[in-house]
Amino acid sequence: MFTLSSMTKKRFLQARWTNLLMLNYDVDPEILKPYLPFATVLDLWEGKALVSMVGFMFENTKVLGIKWPLHVNFEEVNLRFYVRHFDGKEWKRGAVFVSEIVPKRMISLIANNLYKEHYSAMPMRHSATPDDHNQTHFSYEWKLRGKWNKLGASVSNHFEYIRTGSPEEFIFEHYRGYNTWSDALTMEYQVEHVSWQVAEVKDPVFEADIAALYGEAFVPFLSVKPYSAFFAKGSDVVVRVGSKIRIDQALPVSPSL
Repeated sequence: MFTLSSMTKKRFLQARWTNLLMLNYDVDPEILKPYLPFATVLDLWEGKALVSMVGFMFENTKVLGIKWPLHVNFEEVNLRFYVRHFDGKEWKRGAVFVSEIVPKRMISLIANNLYKEHYSAMPMRHSATPDDHNQTHFSYEWKLRGKWNKLGASVSNHFEYIRTGSPEEFIFEHYRGYNTWSDALTMEYQVEHVSWQVAEVKDPVFEADIAALYGEAFVPFLSVKPYSAFFAKGSDVVVRVGSKIRIDQALPVSPSL
């Protein structure tokens, strides 16, 4: 969350992230190795390498303090996995993004160039439909090759704070991002937000062209029922300007440390 070291970094992005739906899948760690930045190791949950399909809303977005017209409120869907980095004093927990989809081309250009993210711009839409059972059905959709892909679920309207040591804490509370900048550089950036409230998820749906989006290696793992499904209400978020870990600065790391 908030640390003294992160406060020295300039704010790159401010926004409110809301209605975060996360479907989590147990995958073979081998398929994640091509995406693993140096100086990081996989962060496992009970021995499992998890990836998350995530759908959520950006609201009231500012980049370098500026609200850019037509780029303030929009959807995002991403596929991410979880890593740790040892800086010589402590383990830092973060996420690596395999793919991120937004409806605005300018967002993908900025993020890909400044943070070496993996954004694509596609037509997107979302919905939040209450029912008569104290639930709301959330849906995030994106159009690829003329067909709509979908991530959705029914979510309880009752929210609770995340419990310490829970699987929800593991998934939601990774407060850094790591990207491969080059063979000799890893980008690290800080994400700040309060601990979120979460709600029960039922009837998760993921219908997509997995091979076209993420490659054939992910098809067997994302085509089955998710290992778990979580939903968070969200909050205001700050993303700090990133810094680079050089290969000559990186310490040898071991998952057993």
